[in-house]
Amino acid sequence: MIVWILFLATIFIFLALDLGVFNKTPHIISSKEAGIWTGVWVALSFGFSGVVNWLYSNEYIANPTKIKPAVATIKYITGYLIELSLSIDNIFIIAIIFASFRIPQKYQHRILFWGILGAIVFRGLMIYFGVILINKFSWMTYLFGGFLLFTAIKMLFKGNEDEFNPKKSFVYRVIGKIIPITSHTEKEHFFTKINNVNHATPLFVALLVIEVMDMLFALDSVPAILAITSDPFLVFSSNIFAILGLRSMYFFLANMLEKFSYLEYSLIAILTFVGIKMLVVHHYKFPEWASLSFIALSLIIGIIISIKKSQVED
Repeated sequence: MIVWILFLATIFIFLALDLGVFNKTPHIISSKEAGIWTGVWVALSFGFSGVVNWLYSNEYIANPTKIKPAVATIKYITGYLIELSLSIDNIFIIAIIFASFRIPQKYQHRILFWGILGAIVFRGLMIYFGVILINKFSWMTYLFGGFLLFTAIKMLFKGNEDEFNPKKSFVYRVIGKIIPITSHTEKEHFFTKINNVNHATPLFVALLVIEVMDMLFALDSVPAILAITSDPFLVFSSNIFAILGLRSMYFFLANMLEKFSYLEYSLIAILTFVGIKMLVVHHYKFPEWASLSFIALSLIIGIIISIKKSQVED
C-alpha cells in the first residue's frame, strides 16, 4: 500500500503543479508548448518502466501474478502503448466537443485538467472490478475478448452516420433538466448567475460530456489492457500515464488530426489482436515480446502511411 500511496501522491503533485504553477493563468497552448509537454510525459511514462523493474526486483509491490521484473517491465510498456493508441479516438471526440460548445482555446486546458481527475477515479474503479472478475471467473476473458473483437469490427464498418453531436447527447439533455444551460462563457467558470439563477456554462457541460465519453472509451481500453496483464498496479499505472499525456497530446495533434486518419486501422488491428489473445489465453499464450512488437509495429505503420498519404494529398 505504501507504493500505491506514493504513486498516487506523486500524480496529484504533478497535477497540482500543472494547474497551480505552469497553467495558473488561462492561455492558448501553442503547438510548441504542447509538443514539449507531450515529450515530457512520454519520457516520464517510459522512464517509469525502470521504476517498475526496480519495484518488482526488490519485491516492494505485491506481485499476484508471480511475474519476473523483466516481464513486468514489458507488460507495463505494452499496456501503456495500448492505452496511448486507444486515446487517439478520445482526441477526435474532445475536438468535436470543444468545437460544438465553442470553448475558447485558453480555457480548454482547464476542462481537460478536471476531466483527468474524474478519469483517474473511474478508471481505478473499472480496473479494480475488472481484475476481480477475471481472477474470480476465468470465462470473463472470453467475454472481454469477444467484446474487443466486436468493437474492432464496428470501427471497421462504421460510416458517417456515427458522427457524434454533443448537443444531441443524452448527457446534454439530462444536464438541461437539472440546471439551466447558458451559451455564454463566463471566463473560466463552470457556473454563472443570470437573474439570480445559477446556470451551467458551456465549460461545465463540455466537462461532463467528456467525462461520459471517457467512461465509454474505458469500456474498450480497460479490457484491452487486461488482455496483457491482470496485475492491478501495472494496469493502473500504464492507464494513468496514458491519461496524463492525453491533454498535451490533444493540443499537439488537434490541428493535424486529419493527417493521422490511417491510425484508425492501427487501432482496429490492436483491438483485434488483444481480443484474439484473450479468446485463446487458456490454450496459447503469446510471448510478451510478440505483443509489444505487434502493437508498436501497428502504430508505426499507421503513422507512416498517414504521413505519406497526407503528403501526397497536399
